[in-house]
Amino acid sequence: MNPTVARWVVAGLSLIFALSGCSILPPRPASVTRDRAFIAYWPPPENDKRLRLAVKDLIDIRGVITTAGSGYLANTRPPALRDAKCLAIARQRNVRIVGKTNLPEFALGVSGVNAYYGTPRNPLNHRDRLIPGGSSSGSAVAVADGLADVAFGTDTAGSIRTPAACCGIFGLKTTFGLISLKGVFPLSPKHLGTVGPMARDVTHLVEGMDLLESGFAARYQKAMVEQPSAKEIKIGRLYLEGTDPAIDQALDAALAARHFRVIVLNKAFKAKWEQAQKDGATVAFADAWLNDATYTAKLKVSAVAKAVIVRGGVAYTTDYAAALQRQVEWQRTLRQIFKKVDFIAVPTLQKLPPKLPRRGPLFDRTVWFELAVFNSQNTPAVDFGGTPALAIPIPISAQYVPVTSMQLVGRRFSEPELLNAARLMESGEL
Repeated sequence: MNPTVARWVVAGLSLIFALSGCSILPPRPASVTRDRAFIAYWPPPENDKRLRLAVKDLIDIRGVITTAGSGYLANTRPPALRDAKCLAIARQRNVRIVGKTNLPEFALGVSGVNAYYGTPRNPLNHRDRLIPGGSSSGSAVAVADGLADVAFGTDTAGSIRTPAACCGIFGLKTTFGLISLKGVFPLSPKHLGTVGPMARDVTHLVEGMDLLESGFAARYQKAMVEQPSAKEIKIGRLYLEGTDPAIDQALDAALAARHFRVIVLNKAFKAKWEQAQKDGATVAFADAWLNDATYTAKLKVSAVAKAVIVRGGVAYTTDYAAALQRQVEWQRTLRQIFKKVDFIAVPTLQKLPPKLPRRGPLFDRTVWFELAVFNSQNTPAVDFGGTPALAIPIPISAQYVPVTSMQLVGRRFSEPELLNAARLMESGEL
């Protein structure tokens, strides 16, 4: 095991044993929707034809408490005085905001588990209790269940793409700095954090992106004209150890069926990607410590959230500075690779969504589980690079889910081209 990962594991496990008896959660509130997708839900009138937008409960809505999925904040924080800046266009267009969506406490979890509000139920397979993915778990479930046309999520190390992959929808992590984070609960605002849309199809994803960036729809139409055929698009295919062979096969089949020009990326780039994965994870955890350390002293914060925060403290003291020093070089590497290919294709997750863990008799085992799910993500390297990436549902022959997910990564500010490539993948146009 990597020494850094080992230190994180030790820190997390120590916190489980130390804090499992010290976190006194408030009584769980009743779920506002059966699937637990929402923390606050405002169903639209029966004949309302407006676009239905769900908003992750890290994003301020005026007059509503931003709980960040935390019972502690729900009971101590005042309502927001104003909307987050990323909601400005939606307000101007009188979009119907249908609610604030659920998430792991402080967005510190990739499985989607929330001990206070309950865990959103993945609609791909209720019987096997699959994880919804996190941290934008409620946003993904709200879209997948048809309770919203578009949902806004946030992404620091995969928090849009992972739940999109788990729930079989599209999820777009935007270019770092493109969408304002003013009024968004801070996780890594200086290095990684982004806001992006989630939807069941590309058409609604374009509508969602057009609510975040003025004029996006026109730029998307231009991309459709400039790249009308998959045959003209070069895809750099990245293969990584530990990936379920069925997932790799599903991605390769989808790219071949649409006749994209596929170029296998070499071992040198793969090694740099793997280092960026580690560095992106280090920065994400360390920034969580920098922003959330105060919550480790609060009794009504879950032991798992405290353990993740403290693990971030370990990352901050050991690897943070060195990781940040490598960020510029990784971004330079990506610029060079995008001179050779239009996009990079890699599985969003190396494994199919696992089943939710059950609580043990002595302590909550989810820190172990969170670490395992986190290590299955192929997402932190993208956040570390600051580039956009899109999770695309891809058919797969599997026993308990009908789809897996392709992560398509583009150069900075290539969101219109990314969504056009996804349209070609979705429509089957050659």
